[in-house]
Amino acid sequence: MRNRTCTTLAILGLLACSPVLLRGGAQTSELKPEFRTSDRCVACHNGLKTRAGDDVSIGFDWRASIMANSARDPYWQGSVRRESIDHPEAKADIENECSVCHMPVSHQEAKVQNRKSEVFVHLPFNPDNKDNAAAEDGVSCSVCHQVAKEKLGTAESFNGEFMVDTPQKQDERPEYGPFLIDAGHKRVMQSSTGGFVPTQAEHIRDSALCGTCHTLKTKALSKDGKDIGSLPEQMPYQEWLHSDYRNVKSCQECHMPVVHEDLPVTAVFGQPRTGLHQHVFIGGNFFMLRLFNNYRQDLSTAALPEELTVNAQRTENFLQSQAARVSIRNVQSSPGDVRFEVFVQNLTGHKLPTAYPSRRAWLHVTVLDSAGHAIFESGALKPDGSIVGNDNDTDPHRFEPHYSEISSPEQVEIYESILKDSADQVTTGLLSAIGYLKDNRVLPTGFNKATAEPDIAVVGEAAQDPDFNDKGSVVRYSISTSGATGPFRIEVELWYQPIGFRWAHNLSPYNAAEPQRFVGYYESMSASTALLLAKAEVGL
Repeated sequence: MRNRTCTTLAILGLLACSPVLLRGGAQTSELKPEFRTSDRCVACHNGLKTRAGDDVSIGFDWRASIMANSARDPYWQGSVRRESIDHPEAKADIENECSVCHMPVSHQEAKVQNRKSEVFVHLPFNPDNKDNAAAEDGVSCSVCHQVAKEKLGTAESFNGEFMVDTPQKQDERPEYGPFLIDAGHKRVMQSSTGGFVPTQAEHIRDSALCGTCHTLKTKALSKDGKDIGSLPEQMPYQEWLHSDYRNVKSCQECHMPVVHEDLPVTAVFGQPRTGLHQHVFIGGNFFMLRLFNNYRQDLSTAALPEELTVNAQRTENFLQSQAARVSIRNVQSSPGDVRFEVFVQNLTGHKLPTAYPSRRAWLHVTVLDSAGHAIFESGALKPDGSIVGNDNDTDPHRFEPHYSEISSPEQVEIYESILKDSADQVTTGLLSAIGYLKDNRVLPTGFNKATAEPDIAVVGEAAQDPDFNDKGSVVRYSISTSGATGPFRIEVELWYQPIGFRWAHNLSPYNAAEPQRFVGYYESMSASTALLLAKAEVGL
C-alpha cells in the first residue's frame, strides 16, 4: 500500500514516496504503531556542516554506524544460525527474539500483525528487493525517535520492550526529539513522512532510552528445549547506574558527541540549535566497521567507503583516548629479580569492556634486558587473533583465571566474562548459558562490587581481590632476571578485542553458510581484530 501523496519535499525533489512499513495498523480501525525507513529522514537531515567545514550530517553519520548496520552484522547472523542449530525446536522464537534489536522495524511490523518476526527470510540483502528494506535498515531513525517515556528505566522496558505511543489520528504520530519545533517545520515533516509529527521530549536524552535495547537477559534452554534459567547477557545501563557516571554523563553524551556551536538539525529551512548531538554512535566495535567496508558487496553495505573508514578511525581514537589508562608502579629491583605493579584504570561509565560477552581486554607485559631482548613476556597477540598463554584460546573448555600476581609467561591477565552452562562448563552459546564462571571486567569509578546486584556482579577470583575495585585493577609482577644483564626496561600495553578468538572460532563446527562465512571473514582480518588502548614503560 502506498501512503499519502508526499508533498513539500517531493515537490522540492528531495524525497521519493516509499511504502508505509507497518501496514497492519493502517488497514484496521484501531491505530497501531508504524515506522518509516531512514530514506524518509535523511533527505532533510543531511548537508549539515560546522564553520570549520566538518560534516556532521545526521543521516551520513548514522548510516556508517553499527546501529544502521545492525542487521548486516555477519557475526550476529552467524550466531543466530548457530543458536537455531543448537536449539532447533526453538528456531522461531530465537529469530523473533534476535530480531528485536537487530531488525527492529520488521520485528515491530510482525508484532503489530500478531506473528513472529523472521531473520533469514530477509537474507541475503539485495538493494533491488525493496520488500526487505525494513529489515535491512537496522536501528532506523523512527525506532529510537518513537520510544515513549512510559516505563523507561524499568524492567518492563528491557530486552527491547519499549513503548510506542498509539496516535490519536493516523496522520499525527509523535516522533520525539530534543528541540521545540515551530508549526511550519512540523507541517513539512508531517507531510513528507506521511503523518509523523516532530515533538519535543526530554526523555530522548535519557540513558534509560538506551537501556531498553542495551539491557538483555537471555533465556537459557536445555537440549530438549526446556527453560532452565537466564543469562544477564548485556548490562551496560545497570553498570552505569551503579557507577559515579550516573550523575556525570549520560550514554548519549559519550556515544553521541555534542557539536560545540549552534547548527540547524535540518537542511530545509533549519534554524540554528544549541546542543546538536552527532549520530555517530561511537562504541567499541571498530573491527566490524572495517569488516563492513572490506566485504561491502557481500553485505550490501550502503555507507560509502570513506564514511566507514572515518567512523572506524573515530571509534579507534575514542577508545584510545577515553577508555582506559595504564601505569607502572612500585618498581623494585634486586639481584635475580624485578618486581612491579601494573595499574589499570577504567575511564568509562560502565565495565571495561562492556556489553556483548565476546569482548575482552588484556595486559601485554614485557621485560627487556640491556640489549633489548625480552627476558619475560606475557600476553603477546598472535597473528591469528589469539593470545599466547591464554587457556581459553587453546582449549574451549578452559579459561584463564583472574590474577593478583603473575610470575610466569603462561599467566595472562585478561579482563573478560566467561559464560557457564547448566553443567558449569565453559560455553559461548548464549542460549546454553545460565551465568558466569568469571567476570573481572574493569570497574568504573563508584562501582561498589560488594553491593552490586547479581546481574552485574564481579565473579571469580576478582571478587575477593582487594586490589580489584572501582579505583582500578592492580596486578603484581615478580620476574626472574637470573642470567640477564641490566639495566632492564618494563613495557606494558593494554589491548582490546571486540570479538575474541574463541568467540569467533566456536562458530567453525557449524556447517551453515552464515557461521562459516564469518569465520572466513575473521581469519582474513585476524591481524586487525585487536586495538592497543593504552601503554606505559619505565627503565630501571
